[in-house]
Amino acid sequence: MRTTIAFLGCGSMSEAIMAGLLGSGFPADEVLATVRSSPRAAWLAQRYGVATAATEGKGTEGTEGTDANRAAAAQAGLVVLGVKPGLVRAVAEEIAPVLDPRAVVVSVAGAVPLASIEAVLPAGQPVVRAMPNTPARIGYGVTALAAGSHAGAADLQRVRELFATVGLALEVREDQIDAVGTVSGSGPAYVFYLAEAMAEAGERLGLPADLARTLAAHTVAGAGRLLDDPDADPAALRRAVSSPHGSTERAIAAFEERGLRDIVAAGTAAAEARAKEITRELGQHP
Repeated sequence: MRTTIAFLGCGSMSEAIMAGLLGSGFPADEVLATVRSSPRAAWLAQRYGVATAATEGKGTEGTEGTDANRAAAAQAGLVVLGVKPGLVRAVAEEIAPVLDPRAVVVSVAGAVPLASIEAVLPAGQPVVRAMPNTPARIGYGVTALAAGSHAGAADLQRVRELFATVGLALEVREDQIDAVGTVSGSGPAYVFYLAEAMAEAGERLGLPADLARTLAAHTVAGAGRLLDDPDADPAALRRAVSSPHGSTERAIAAFEERGLRDIVAAGTAAAEARAKEITRELGQHP
């Protein structure tokens, strides 16, 4: 079975995954990457020592245009589709004729169902859908994996091992992907929003803006490290900080009175609904 991994489209998320893979000891000469521009291809090759090709120019392998994707896919046992959602189906169709029947195709694009990809690939081609998040860039990512109808346990394990290099990788059903995305995919934005709100609150209480931002950012980062313990319980950690009749307990009570939990639930529901709308807008169906 081929061990080469091809990243078709290597933006910030795919680059993070590739960096984690290489950092785990995977040989650079078994990694291929295609990107749109020649300058980006050259930069990736210099930075990571991998072979690259540009779909709108020449890469380090000298392959030009759409041949770049096909040439990379033809050599790979694992093909990661890192292009924008609207291009996933087209790229899958483009590489279909050259895929090894045992190669696993992985999509990291949101809003593109497995069936949509499977419909343009050879019958029986293993496909896995992945939902990573931005902390993957620093090795603290969470990636949800959903197996397609032809992806077996061994195929899923290969994909899990890839994403485990940048954090936690969990298997879910595809019908859970949108809900997962509202928690882990969009979740970092919620945390950043909280940090913004904390900093603004500090300013209202008279703190200099730079001090308030520093306090909020480091507090959120530190709290996250506490949650990184496998046995961590968010509720228990919160109670440990909330002394009876103290100032923290009063703050939590104010959040509860204003329905913060309901606000978070409403936000995640809105995110899930929008994810489904995007799928319909893109026309991503078999």
